[in-house]
Amino acid sequence: MRKSYLDNIRWVTVVLVVIYHVLYMYNGEGILGTLGKITNLDVQYYDIYQYIVYPWFMVLLFIVSGISARYALDKMTGREFIKARTVKLLVPCTAGIFVFHFIQGYINASFGEMDSLEVPGIIKYFIYCLSGTGVLWYIQMLWLFSLAIVLIKKIDKDRLWNVCRKTSLWILILLGAAVYGAGQIFNTPIIVVYRFGLYFFTFLTGYFIFSHDEVIEKMKKYFWLFLTAAAGLCIAFCIIYFPQNYADNPVNRTPLFLLYSWFGSLAVIAVFARFFDFTNKFTAWMGKRSFGLYIFHYLGISAVALFIAKPGYLSAPLCYLLSAVMGFAFGYGLNFVISKIPFFRWAVLGIKKKRNQEKENVQG
Repeated sequence: MRKSYLDNIRWVTVVLVVIYHVLYMYNGEGILGTLGKITNLDVQYYDIYQYIVYPWFMVLLFIVSGISARYALDKMTGREFIKARTVKLLVPCTAGIFVFHFIQGYINASFGEMDSLEVPGIIKYFIYCLSGTGVLWYIQMLWLFSLAIVLIKKIDKDRLWNVCRKTSLWILILLGAAVYGAGQIFNTPIIVVYRFGLYFFTFLTGYFIFSHDEVIEKMKKYFWLFLTAAAGLCIAFCIIYFPQNYADNPVNRTPLFLLYSWFGSLAVIAVFARFFDFTNKFTAWMGKRSFGLYIFHYLGISAVALFIAKPGYLSAPLCYLLSAVMGFAFGYGLNFVISKIPFFRWAVLGIKKKRNQEKENVQG
């Protein structure tokens, strides 16, 4: 049976990501790769939203992806799973870059004035392709983790998975220490989003632990505990680290950051499993379009930043508002249009012909 709370976690988290990227684009904390501050405020206190959501929302998505991988592998062979994930994940972050996401690369390069380089057009195109990865880093990592989990399942033969069925409340709490350790290893320099240790470990917890209904039932019972812990860690993190650069070392490797990332994720899973395990027309609509919203939203936000906010055509509040509107408009609009165009729907969204979709229509 499909787990509605997982679908709801996914689309709600993507909506939070869109809002996050609007504030991130104009952040006043000096985080690189964006247009940056466009207000005259000494401190942009509303930027605190970034500190509230950033530590946990990608950790949460990797946990959910791990759960979904387990459910998918219950219905597919390893070969079928890899084939499906390759089309859905690898194709959009390879072929998709060359046929579409180079546009995002052009915008990213323009923020740093790289578009003015005196080089041949074909060289510029490849620079834009390299710069166009953007939000695709998540599906790049998820594809690699999907390959790894097939091998792990083959070796494990569900022995460890069955042991994890008995995961207790105390083990969930103590795993916060393991999350801290994972957050210290396999972090790439410069491009700080590639945190292989942290995200692979949390993906594995989704696969081995949170795919068990028995574990989720315990979390539902003690949702208040996880929610209280997450709220306390959130307040402490915001007080101590605002307005420092939360996205880079040393802040993103501190015990407070990583414990908040873990308990924040547990709180969301517990609350959604208890109170939001349902489907209606609205949630179904949002759930079906969450992947497209994730893939395309940043293009709308960054386009407004480059072509309207950077030249100063509108006031800062209107730039924020327009960026939010265009983030959702591009997310839903481009998803609708490109999903109808042969080849592009495969290259950019990983959508195969409908007759091939039924077997792959599993959670995740």
